Amino acid sequence: MTEKQKIVYITRRERFNAAHKLYNPKWSEEDNISFFGKCSNKYYHGHNFELFVTVKGIANPETGLVMDLKKLKTIIKSEIIEALDHKNLNEDVEFLKGQMPSIENVVVAIWNILEPLIDNGKLHHIKLVETENNFAEYFGE
Repeated sequence: MTEKQKIVYITRRERFNAAHKLYNPKWSEEDNISFFGKCSNKYYHGHNFELFVTVKGIANPETGLVMDLKKLKTIIKSEIIEALDHKNLNEDVEFLKGQMPSIENVVVAIWNILEPLIDNGKLHHIKLVETENNFAEYFGE
C-alpha cells in the first residue's frame, strides 16, 4: 500500500419487514415466556429491520470506488432482502432453518451469504437493527 492508498469503508443500508418468535421447543411454555417474554408470543411479532452492510478496501484509481454500490445493492436485495422481506423468519427462510431467528443468528447468517459474493473490497461489518434500541453487529469473527 503506497502513501496515497487508504482503506475506505463504504456502507449500504437496506430495510425489510419480517416476523419471528423466540421460542425454544425443548423448553416448557412457561420457561419460554419467562426467558423470552413477549418475544415468544405464539402468534409471532414483527419488526421493521434496517440492515447495514459495510465493505472496506482501497478505492480503484480509475473509478474512485471501493465497490460499485449499485452492485452491492443488487447483491443484498437478491440474496438477502428477497429472502427475508415480509417473511416469517421461523418458517419461511431456508437459510435460517433449524436455528433460533434471533438478530444475533440472523446477522451471522447474512454475513455467511454475503461474504463470498464481495469481489471488490472485503466485507467488514454487518449491522442489523431490530428496534430503535436493539441491534446486532458482526465482523466475521
